[in-house]
Amino acid sequence: MDWNLFINKMQAWYDANARVLPWRENHDPYRVWVSEIMLQQTRVDTVIPYYNRFMERFPTVEALARADEATLLKHWEGLGYYTRARNLQKAAKTIVEQYNGIFPENYDAVRALPGIGDYTTGAICSIAFEQPTPAVDGNVLRVFSRLLADDSDILDSETKKRYTQMLAAAYPLEKRGDFTQSLMELGALICVPGTPACERCPVQTMCTAFKDGTQELYPVRQAKKEKKIEQLTVLMISDGTHLAISKREKGLLANMWQFPNVPGWLDEMAVQENLTDMGYGVRKVAKGKMVKHIFTHVEWQMQVFHCDVERVQAPYLTEETALPTAFRKLLK
Repeated sequence: MDWNLFINKMQAWYDANARVLPWRENHDPYRVWVSEIMLQQTRVDTVIPYYNRFMERFPTVEALARADEATLLKHWEGLGYYTRARNLQKAAKTIVEQYNGIFPENYDAVRALPGIGDYTTGAICSIAFEQPTPAVDGNVLRVFSRLLADDSDILDSETKKRYTQMLAAAYPLEKRGDFTQSLMELGALICVPGTPACERCPVQTMCTAFKDGTQELYPVRQAKKEKKIEQLTVLMISDGTHLAISKREKGLLANMWQFPNVPGWLDEMAVQENLTDMGYGVRKVAKGKMVKHIFTHVEWQMQVFHCDVERVQAPYLTEETALPTAFRKLLK
């Protein structure tokens, strides 16, 4: 690999083709950090409006650190993976308490913050601080597996470690943040899964898979395990004015609001018995739709029942309630 040629081609392409994104307005580490956390498991187009609202409400690390959790989660509502939001605030409090509100520049200090892994650390340190720290994710692994026609399993931690070391040794002396983002951009826009847009690739002539016509064979990854199926009966309990909610105690979405539910699929009689045990005067129970929600490793199959009761007990749903997407979709 002629790294100088590769870097020059990538830099020129990025300068001409980089998307205009709100977190690229400057290299403020707080803004870079928030964007990278939001972009985990979430598409760019989805993140943009959430990011803008979040930064308007929490413009500084101090504002994020002192926010109450309900407000924080409400501004995260719809993005999913709520642990990300909680870890953001934990890290913000650490930055305020240990670093006087100044984002640390040292790689190890950044890596030690809650919720920040190797990829996010590399992105922050290169984009915000111009350090030679690669940010190797699925996009970058896909790009280099094709460039090198490398059939190593990209889900193997050793493959990621090897690519990270290879890139770290090759980083340019200038515009390191742009180089990091150029690799992200290439994987997101050109070297996409399935059939890449090779005709628009700035490093097409350097790509072994393109020369061999084997682009679609890469990257190589082990077959994913089938998702675990969990069956739930969800009770939409309403008195015509209020809709009952409860707090999840453990497991997925722990400590988040939910609609009352029980494991397994119940019939109408069992639902009525559950409502009676909860202290409700039941007027009518109607079986609703079956709704699926897919998490990374689990699929929920939710059988909905619409339960008309005499009076809903607190707590109940309000406009301020941060309701996870898995349950908010049931309102539709």
